[in-house]
Amino acid sequence: MTQVVERLADLTGFRDRDLLDVNLAGVLQELLRPLAVSIYRCVGDPSDRRWLARARQGAGDAVALADPVWTPLESLPRLAQCPARQQALLAQDVVLQTGQPCLSVFPLFSDHQVAGVLEIETEQALSTAAIRQVGSILRVFRNFQSLLDYSERDTLTGLLNRKTFDDAFNRLALTAPAQPAAPPAGAALVVGAGQRSRHCAAQAHYIGVLDIDHFKRVNDAFGHLIGDEVLLLLSRLMRSVFRYHDRLYRFGGEEFVVLMRCRSDADAGLALHRLRTALQTFTFPQVGAITVSMGYAEVLPGDTPSLAFDRADRAVYWAKHHGRDQVCSFAALSAQGELQDDTKAGDVELF
Repeated sequence: MTQVVERLADLTGFRDRDLLDVNLAGVLQELLRPLAVSIYRCVGDPSDRRWLARARQGAGDAVALADPVWTPLESLPRLAQCPARQQALLAQDVVLQTGQPCLSVFPLFSDHQVAGVLEIETEQALSTAAIRQVGSILRVFRNFQSLLDYSERDTLTGLLNRKTFDDAFNRLALTAPAQPAAPPAGAALVVGAGQRSRHCAAQAHYIGVLDIDHFKRVNDAFGHLIGDEVLLLLSRLMRSVFRYHDRLYRFGGEEFVVLMRCRSDADAGLALHRLRTALQTFTFPQVGAITVSMGYAEVLPGDTPSLAFDRADRAVYWAKHHGRDQVCSFAALSAQGELQDDTKAGDVELF
């Protein structure tokens, strides 16, 4: 019992969400000594769900390994390619398979939904006591995740909140590469498992800022409850349009932010244009149609969160004063002389 309590203390001692699954795999590896412990999360659109490995630790591994969060979706296995995992999702219960090795698959819940699975490989089938022990640890893990969600997510939309942005930005900015050369015209981009890291390294980070046009009119005409419904529906639309590894934030009011990896400025613009196109065919109850002004900028090496945000926000400001309902690139506006790039990456900001 003392060992279990100590491991639970280790598990809940971290506040970095990106390390939670890795820590869970490590705790179970130390407690059960299995052949391997793996955690897979479901990612992608509802029509094309895939398995992303969040942690996998074998008996001889010092630490757990994981797929990069920006792994191309098409390179990940579909749900149906792993029947035991899919069965655990559908049944929302433990799935046990005998063989060499024996397999125990536990569903992982998040916000009352099955969000992934825990897979344990052993030489002998897990005992009933071991299965109960794993179930108890997963309940603690789920409760701890809920506490993090409460502190890190916007209560209305479920998107990440403003106070989590700086830490995430700083982690991304540290790995922001120089702008890659564009591929030759007509060249096909084929990404295989062996090319993942090279493909990811060729991408840069971009910040997009989104602001609903005339949102005050919505609140004045229909009330704040309807206004909140517009914010909630827009956040759901954003989740369906952006990729599974793009980080979505609500900064407050009608302002949203997205952090994304893209191969070029043009690709970042296309990602935001997909949201604009989706809005053109979406009807909000009572309100009807809404439009959004969007601006974006590349995250430069040495950037602070405020510097990068300011560039994207200035592009939004330009869009607001030149017709609204459009996507504007800070780099393009600067090149055209519409905006002056007077920011200096790496400057120390005292206030």
